[in-house]
Amino acid sequence: MNDLIQRSIRESIAVKQSILADTSFLEKTEQAAQTFIKAFRSGGKVLFCGNGGSAADAQHLAAELSGRFYTDRPPLYAEALHVNSSFVTAVANDYGYEDVFARMTEAAGRPGDVLAAFSTSGNSPNILKAIEKAKSRGMAVVGFTGATGGKMAGLCDILLNVPSTDTPRIQESHILLGHIICEIVERELF
Repeated sequence: MNDLIQRSIRESIAVKQSILADTSFLEKTEQAAQTFIKAFRSGGKVLFCGNGGSAADAQHLAAELSGRFYTDRPPLYAEALHVNSSFVTAVANDYGYEDVFARMTEAAGRPGDVLAAFSTSGNSPNILKAIEKAKSRGMAVVGFTGATGGKMAGLCDILLNVPSTDTPRIQESHILLGHIICEIVERELF
């Protein structure tokens, strides 16, 4: 059991060390934070979407921005698109699960807003449809994926494609990157 624990920790550290050594990746992370800041400064919002563990990450980061991260400050308009279970189940039933995030992006997204889209594979159909809807509405898209970026690679304005193909290691890095972005946003705005 101890070997499993140590191996998992080493693998997580190795992915983060790869990110740390990649100047281009660090610059993209800063660009993502600046994209959020631009939206908030203009009175806009950040909408988050993801499935499963990525939904949890999306909700977690939306809460960091709309609640607080390190400092007491006014709330920022950030929302995870899956938290209204009645909406999600109605749209999934009436239109199909592939449309749940696109429908809410159409309802809530405005030009200048940001869609933060999470998919470890980069190929989740409902995330891809949300990205397409966001782009059609004049929103910026920051994608959080694994190594290849999948189909999201060609659709996102900024792609944070974690250098791993292992879902748990990707998600661990997504939350790290999200926390860094939240800290930059909070420092610059407040």
